[in-house]
Amino acid sequence: MDVITSHMNSDFDSLASMVAAKKYYPDAVLVFPGSQEKSVRDFLATMQPELDIRKIRDIDIQTITRLILVDTKKPGRIGKFSEILDKKGVAVHIYDHHPFSNNDIRGQLEVVETLGSTTTLFTEMLQKDKIYISPAEATILMLGIYEETGSLLFPSTTTRELIAAAYLLKKGANLKIVSSFITKELSADEIDLLNELVHSAKDHLVQDIRIKIAMASREKYIGDIAFLAHKIREIDDVDVVFLLVMMEENVQIIARSHTSEVDVSEILKP
Repeated sequence: MDVITSHMNSDFDSLASMVAAKKYYPDAVLVFPGSQEKSVRDFLATMQPELDIRKIRDIDIQTITRLILVDTKKPGRIGKFSEILDKKGVAVHIYDHHPFSNNDIRGQLEVVETLGSTTTLFTEMLQKDKIYISPAEATILMLGIYEETGSLLFPSTTTRELIAAAYLLKKGANLKIVSSFITKELSADEIDLLNELVHSAKDHLVQDIRIKIAMASREKYIGDIAFLAHKIREIDDVDVVFLLVMMEENVQIIARSHTSEVDVSEILKP
């Protein structure tokens, strides 16, 4: 069995890359390794049953003969799929826009380029190979590019993202739908938390890399706060952001890096 998957807490770049990868692996099953961001869950609720995406508990991972990883190559981010990485007879194919670092998964096929999004890679492949995509699929891919690049505003954005976005628009991507899921209005609790993070933030300069560390605490849980790291970067342009938020006696750490010199996944690895 072929399985296409991505990282836990899947975002739109994950989803779009999975959808695009199925064009090249038509018999593969799409499987989330764990949870998804709330915006992705909301989107999928409107798309069912057009997208058939399984949960990992719905399949027998021991029957997998080829594992297609998109938007990740970190063994700690793919959940139970990591259990079969070294299994005899399992081929691993990797598509990712993050540069390689120590302890990354290696595959028999590796399509890895440092870009603003993994969706960009797939969009270029689909265009080059003249593979048909529907307006709905173009919209999903556009969501992947727009979310991962902050609507093409993050410093990680390259000219290739703009060219890919133009191609998807030509293929019928619906920008109204994209805007409705990418544009997020902050709730009162989120605004309050953002203010506390901004006021607590400390700036550090390490080998010319600008790092911001912010901390806050809340008695009740606030879900999906990862996007606040991007909000802080919009307020003060830095290379790396670390957020430490205590909620319900647990500390949630969110890290975002916009420089290839800092791999936050390595820093936060247990």
